[in-house]
Amino acid sequence: MPDRNSVFENQQELKFSGEQGFFDKSKTIRYFILGLFALTLFVFLHFREVQVDILEMNTIAPGYIVSQVNFDFPDDEATLILRQNALRDIGKIYLLSQKDIRQKRIEFENFLLYNQAWHEQADSNTFEELYQGADAMEKALMQLRFTDMRTLDKLKEEKFSTQHYQVYVPNVSSEQLQLPGFIWDDIQKDYFPSQEYSSLVTGLIVEFFKHSTWHVEEDIPVQKQLRKKIQGEVPEKMTHVSAGNRIIDQGDKVTARHVAMLQAMKNQLGASRNLSHPLTLLGTLIMTLLFLGVFIAYFRLNQPSLLNSNRKLFLLVTIFILTLALSKLTEFFLLNSKNHLFDIVRYPLFVPLAAILVCSLISSGVATFTSGFLSIISALSLAFEWQGFLILNLTASFVALLSTHSLRRRKEIFIVCLKAWLCCVAVIIALHLYTNNLDYASIFTDIISACFFMLLTAVLVVGLLPLLEAGFRIMTDVTLMEYMDPNNDLLRRLTIEAPGTYQHSVVVGNLAEAAALAIGANGLFCRVATLYHDVGKMATSQYFTENQLGEVNIHQLLTPQESAQVIMAHVAEGVALGREAGLPEPIIDIVKEHHGTTLVYYFYRKQIEKEGGDRSHVDEREFRYAGPKPRSKESGIIMIADSFEAASRSLDKINEDTLTDLVDRIVREKFDDGQFDQCLLTFEELSIVKRVLVKTLLAAGHSRVKYPAVERTTHDPHIKETA
Repeated sequence: MPDRNSVFENQQELKFSGEQGFFDKSKTIRYFILGLFALTLFVFLHFREVQVDILEMNTIAPGYIVSQVNFDFPDDEATLILRQNALRDIGKIYLLSQKDIRQKRIEFENFLLYNQAWHEQADSNTFEELYQGADAMEKALMQLRFTDMRTLDKLKEEKFSTQHYQVYVPNVSSEQLQLPGFIWDDIQKDYFPSQEYSSLVTGLIVEFFKHSTWHVEEDIPVQKQLRKKIQGEVPEKMTHVSAGNRIIDQGDKVTARHVAMLQAMKNQLGASRNLSHPLTLLGTLIMTLLFLGVFIAYFRLNQPSLLNSNRKLFLLVTIFILTLALSKLTEFFLLNSKNHLFDIVRYPLFVPLAAILVCSLISSGVATFTSGFLSIISALSLAFEWQGFLILNLTASFVALLSTHSLRRRKEIFIVCLKAWLCCVAVIIALHLYTNNLDYASIFTDIISACFFMLLTAVLVVGLLPLLEAGFRIMTDVTLMEYMDPNNDLLRRLTIEAPGTYQHSVVVGNLAEAAALAIGANGLFCRVATLYHDVGKMATSQYFTENQLGEVNIHQLLTPQESAQVIMAHVAEGVALGREAGLPEPIIDIVKEHHGTTLVYYFYRKQIEKEGGDRSHVDEREFRYAGPKPRSKESGIIMIADSFEAASRSLDKINEDTLTDLVDRIVREKFDDGQFDQCLLTFEELSIVKRVLVKTLLAAGHSRVKYPAVERTTHDPHIKETA
């Protein structure tokens, strides 16, 4: 039975091309990737949020809360009292009713029209002065304001204009009142200078309005402006709360004061960490280096191929960064939610996303380490209750890992996440029982929260997998299933342009899959890759025996060298067609390697015969495939199955003995030729492969019972079958 770890390791290597370019091998790029990973770890570990219960106003506190640190908070109640005290010396500001002013103006004009007594003392210019003076009086009354001395001083202090203010507090209990004489004296002095108005005009106008009665009103806009400015100058009152003081008791109604205290305590806790302090930065740096050291040490000892491939390393770091960014954004959203979602969503699940992605794209071993690594870092840095968070994330991740190995279709990801969620339900119930907390509402919300995050994980995996597969050129089982679709353009062309080759590929695929599964190799990959291994034959399909319908062999018209070149060209043609169709690099590797550097022996022998049996006149290199040799177990198996299936068609009699002799000879020849030097197939595995190939080909070519011919009856015009 093959070792399970070696099976997974082998399947990991198949997901990536065996060839490495500059990006894969550059040490500068490798150091940059590790530096990016270290920077991400540093930021994630350093900028930590603080968990503080933020209660909602007008709700009932579920428990008491005690101050964790000394802090000052903005005391709105105290500030309001101070602002009210600041307004204590502010009186009211009054003005005359504008309706009264307009009415008095009309009465004055009527007086001028209908009272003839003053005409005897006036000349022709007096009329014009009177009307100008009436305008001036109306303007003066409109601008006139009354208040007390303290309010007037405050107006001056606050830079308000007091040009038209009079120190006078009217008796508002009276409906109408007359203004005192000093007010009229000031109006006469300010608005009726002697150089502009005659004494007759001034006296007539002032005396008329002086004996009138008025309604007074409060100047609300000016009062509001003054009060607002005075209140704005009162500093916000900060009240000190010492560590250990109780902020709120259980059962108390939450007020704005409580909310302000809790928010201030949270800010103080964050500030107390002093993130910019050199010692804090040094502590985070040391912790980052420790985690980075564990990361590098693990992969150097257990997965050295990952550190030696920048593409694999960058893929892993990308998944790490995506997961950490998602967890940080979720934490920020929950902590700053006004609906107190942080108290509801207690155990968010982030790690299963990384576990499924890494298992699908790299390997289960790397995914297991990733799950533990991310769970510890997240529990250490995020503000969630760490015990339940750690247990749930690890449980969901490990269940997902166990279910992801057999993933063949993208929709199965939802089944994987469903299994993980069902296990989370059991863990949630166990945690509540273990802590003797049988709060059914809390259990229900935890289960719904886990369901939401696993559903989100499934959606993100379905969306991210194709992007990561394409971006990093990775071949997964899901990708293989898609390329096995007979409606694929390349396969449809193959069935039409080279039908014999297609049938040959299908049979070889079945043989290779059975042999691969027997030794723990990737059978699905063998089956899919074999479908495409001979696509290059479409360019010259008539040159290959399986596609020749008539008895005429076109090679009779060519020299052995030309025939060999045409035959060998199908590898290069296949690589070109595969690249054009976007086939994964591991499948293109099979196209290159399925003949290795073997000799096209038939035409090589014909060329020797043509030269009279003298081998020295024949360059063997002209009859060898360009290679490379098989570099994986799957590639070696496909090489054997391809040769075995083709050679079996030339046997006169097919039975277990003849097939066994044939496969033994093929394997021995290729082994002696060095074709298996790089594919890591052991003697034991080769023995199993040979046995399975014989068994599978015998089953495919089994004989059938001969059925009797159909007889016709003479009395029935219809044809009837008899048993």
